[in-house]
Amino acid sequence: MHTKLCDQLGIEMPIFAFTHCRDVVAAVSQAGGFGVLGAVGFTPEQLDIECKWIDEHVGDKPYGVDIVIPGKYEGMDQLDPSKLEEQLKALIPQQHRDFAAKLLAEHGVPEMPAGEKHHELLGWTAATATPQVDVALRHEKVRLIANALGTPPDDVIDKIHKAGRLVSALCGRPDQALKHKAAGIDIIIAQGTEGGGHTGEIGSLVLWPQVIKAVDPVPVLAAGGVGSGQQIAAALAVGAQGVWTGSIWLTVREAESPPAQMESYLKATSRDTVRSRSYTGKPCRMLRNEWTDAWEGPDSPGYLGMPLQGMVTVDAIQRTHRYADKAQSVAFNPVGQVVGMMNEVRTVRDLMYQLAEEYLEATDRLQSLTPGA
Repeated sequence: MHTKLCDQLGIEMPIFAFTHCRDVVAAVSQAGGFGVLGAVGFTPEQLDIECKWIDEHVGDKPYGVDIVIPGKYEGMDQLDPSKLEEQLKALIPQQHRDFAAKLLAEHGVPEMPAGEKHHELLGWTAATATPQVDVALRHEKVRLIANALGTPPDDVIDKIHKAGRLVSALCGRPDQALKHKAAGIDIIIAQGTEGGGHTGEIGSLVLWPQVIKAVDPVPVLAAGGVGSGQQIAAALAVGAQGVWTGSIWLTVREAESPPAQMESYLKATSRDTVRSRSYTGKPCRMLRNEWTDAWEGPDSPGYLGMPLQGMVTVDAIQRTHRYADKAQSVAFNPVGQVVGMMNEVRTVRDLMYQLAEEYLEATDRLQSLTPGA
């Protein structure tokens, strides 16, 4: 399981692991893959602390940082970047805040402790994500900056390239992939609708070959529902240079998922997920629960665009994470359909070994089907 990207990045296996947990980033890179830390939710100062920790625990291995600068968002190019959070707050109707607060209260989710204030806008816009890029680029072992939504602005791409790093971006359609290519993106990540987090509507095995053909020779990572070595073999067979994974790292031993949240993942089937705008404002795959149902119900005030919906729900995200044992009925549990395969807790190294072993078994089987082999 070795592609050109492995040589370019100095890794053993083209398995990219997106996670918000620094322990998982370091463990994946140490095991021969490429860990990618999600920066959304971190202030630049917090992100710097996380990257310093990874630097100290990853040895001589590389890793990446994932940011979120949507191609379109509320207030884009219209608001003063220096007053962005204040101006965006003014655009949020009170009924949306009231609806979210009512849901949490009805389901018995405690308030955050007094004095633990939180920013409502950490990432999600060019003005707030660019400082995260600046922090990431100060760390030499960060070899890749990924953007989760849309093509990054030209100045961000130029800044990353001038620092000698690579830029990747996710897409859910071939036309989006072509925009990435035209902008000079180094690695394009084609994510099918099965994936967790923000996804489009096209299935992975339909999307991957379309994107690979459209952007050739730009390398493509296959994402969306990848949870086994057999699926990695399928991705490489259609021309991908590697795989981008996320959900499967939510239930490894190193993950920071609260026990109640992890139990929700372990019990869930692939039918228990839904694409919902209820937490971020854009279609995001997560476990369906009373929160997602309520925002679709007759009393819902409707969704706001990104980042406004996320500014409304950041309090819910923090409270349902802190009080996960009391909040699963309304918790934000982003995960892909591969959750139905996530049935046990294991270490990162064991999971990486299993993926490699399954990949070899799959390729051996294909070889056995070839006449004369």
